[in-house]
Amino acid sequence: MNQTGRVSTHQTTQRQALAKINSNSNNINIHSKQRRATNTTENAISSVFDRLTTGGKAGSPSRQTNGHQRSKGWSISDFELGRKLGKGKFGKVYCVREKATGFICALKVMDKKELMSYKVEKQFVREVEIQANIRHSNCLQLYGWFYDEKNVYLILEYAAEGELYKLLKEKRRFDEVMASRYIYQVADALNYLHTKHIIHRDLKPENILLHFDNQVKLSDFGWSVYAPNNQRRNTMCGTLDYLPPEMVEAKPHDEKVDVWALGILMYEFLVGRPPFEEENSNMTYKRIAKVDLNIPPFVTPSAADLIKKLLRYDPGKRIALADIPKHPWITKNKLHWQA
Repeated sequence: MNQTGRVSTHQTTQRQALAKINSNSNNINIHSKQRRATNTTENAISSVFDRLTTGGKAGSPSRQTNGHQRSKGWSISDFELGRKLGKGKFGKVYCVREKATGFICALKVMDKKELMSYKVEKQFVREVEIQANIRHSNCLQLYGWFYDEKNVYLILEYAAEGELYKLLKEKRRFDEVMASRYIYQVADALNYLHTKHIIHRDLKPENILLHFDNQVKLSDFGWSVYAPNNQRRNTMCGTLDYLPPEMVEAKPHDEKVDVWALGILMYEFLVGRPPFEEENSNMTYKRIAKVDLNIPPFVTPSAADLIKKLLRYDPGKRIALADIPKHPWITKNKLHWQA
């Protein structure tokens, strides 16, 4: 593998390699029956992974996946490590190639002790359960996982162009054609998640990756939650600048928090910074609660209209994600998207 992670010509196609990856991976079998996870020993993460191969836990999507039997256990020696793609709070991500097939993917490596020291075992297993059940072109796919004595490893889809956040910082802000293309895709991904009763709860440029041809890949499902039957949640989570009024005011929330976050994202794409950003976090909270929104004059009226429809104080009055593709800002700019 070269340092760019691009694939050289192989007799085995990427699709065939993916089929083998999936057949060898731990396959999820999630039940709707609730099970309480107890993580009280040094082997907590390992026991979580063992449990994932046989059943589910409370809060997981009710879905059966009829997978193949594992023909072998994965180990780090099965992969050829390439360049480091990024570093997060709990680990690093590498571009890797599965030696037997040549399949290019990303490998997220996390230290077990760090996960346990931060007491995020339950959040971690929920992230794995949710992401393993997502199949959408604009959501980063989880192919499988394995673990050893020291680390846990997630085998993820490889997004060739890297973090959208880096591109935004390079350009400072996107033009409306580019921004509309990204917002359209993110909205479609969120709408898909909501049909599966999943709330992402941490939308921001840092959690969006890019593949070839400007294809968006929504990633990092660490704060995501399964909320069936219109369940409302109470946990305040996410990133300060992207928090909606209902979280700031400690009210229960639903999937409409993602709609608000999409409005913040759109504003940041077009302006180069979040709309309620202040040096003092208390001031940011106050501006969010008041929806103290100031849109610069260089933002076109149609773009400003969509931002205002996304950033409404009342969650019930925010525009439906399904209506975004029909908004004039999208339809006007869609004509200029490159094929």
